[in-house]
Amino acid sequence: GLNKNGVGSIKNPPLDQTAFKLELMELENIVANTVYLKAREDSNKGKSKKWKKILQFPHISQCVYLRDKVDISYGYIVEQQPIGRLLFRQYCQTKPHYCKCNSFLDAVEAYELQLDEDRALAAQDVFNKFLSEQSSEFVDVVNEDLLEKCKQGLTEASKDLFSECARAVKEFLMGGPFQEFEGSMYFDRYLQWKWLESQPVTAKTFRMYRVLGKGGFGEVCACQVRATGKMYACKKLEKKRIKKRRGETMVLIEKQILQKVNSRFVVSLAYAYETKDALCLVLTIMNGGDLKFHMYSMGGEPGFEPQRARFYAAEVTQGLEHLHAKGIVYRDLKPENILLDDHGHVRISDLGLAVEVPDEQEGVRGRVGTVGYMAPEVIDNERYTYSPDWFSLGCLLYEMLEGQAPFRARKEKVKREEVERRVKEEREKYSAKFSEEAKDCCQQLLA
Repeated sequence: GLNKNGVGSIKNPPLDQTAFKLELMELENIVANTVYLKAREDSNKGKSKKWKKILQFPHISQCVYLRDKVDISYGYIVEQQPIGRLLFRQYCQTKPHYCKCNSFLDAVEAYELQLDEDRALAAQDVFNKFLSEQSSEFVDVVNEDLLEKCKQGLTEASKDLFSECARAVKEFLMGGPFQEFEGSMYFDRYLQWKWLESQPVTAKTFRMYRVLGKGGFGEVCACQVRATGKMYACKKLEKKRIKKRRGETMVLIEKQILQKVNSRFVVSLAYAYETKDALCLVLTIMNGGDLKFHMYSMGGEPGFEPQRARFYAAEVTQGLEHLHAKGIVYRDLKPENILLDDHGHVRISDLGLAVEVPDEQEGVRGRVGTVGYMAPEVIDNERYTYSPDWFSLGCLLYEMLEGQAPFRARKEKVKREEVERRVKEEREKYSAKFSEEAKDCCQQLLA
């Protein structure tokens, strides 16, 4: 054809719409990743310029009513609330005698974490510094009988050597020192923090970043608190999907359980809010991937070295013990649900199938979980308490050491009924990868 100047022209060939869309999606993905990584690099830079205004404390007169609204016991404020512990410790810093007590409690905590071979030397150090009358750091609130008992136990140096002394020191702090704290400016500051904590949380509280994953009721995005710059994962549960799948009860139970959890080995709930279209749970962000990815997609032989497997199993065990102490059975322990953080520590995630055990004598019933990780009593729809979690831990430990699950080979195409038959009727096989200690541990968990 001719253009307006009468010069012939060749029309550009039509763009391949599919290729164009793919390129656009790839570009959008690169931009989303870049923005997210920049936010992760330095969370302090992610603070809103208005953060001082957002976190501005009200006058204490506006907070006095909270005394009658919140738990003001020592156990709650000092032992469960990080800001309460910090402020109580700051108050104690103004009183040398109280300060010694806290230093002793810290020393006992560190002592209890010592390896067995190092404990005897550490015990002597703690005793000489805090329980010897000649020391300038002597804690004089422990009676002579307890002091003598500790002295006699120094040679054996058991893990709980100082537990009774620590209990006596805590009882002292719970009395006069804590009552004085309640009348101080430090307690006023605690009430101001609780007032800030009680302010409404909305979508405007956060900046949203890229999608990290998708689930049955919606997607999980990275997000950042505008006031502090701290990163979290926001689990968006779409109301339409919840209603369509009749999942209201399940979602409510998950939120209630998350509210009860407070462990560094379980993903915890930081905030919860709703929008017009979704219920949003703001959770601990775990950037290190899941155990399944690390076992099978990092190159080399699948599975882990024994030391690494033991480390992960120990942290998962701590998480399970916390849930069980709260009366919660998890019911979905598998590699995909164990997430790593930036430092290589793991947490149990996705409490969608967890349930509270109201009566340990009666137990609960429910044929839920993942094929190959479900205990025989779950498969048979019997009543149970916490045993399914220990069975699943056995499956996880076996898989971390062997490089494949105990009742189904990797990528093996097998029907659900066959896997369940193996779980109930067959014994797992142990290769040379298992030490006698590891084999014994797995056998007891899978018994």
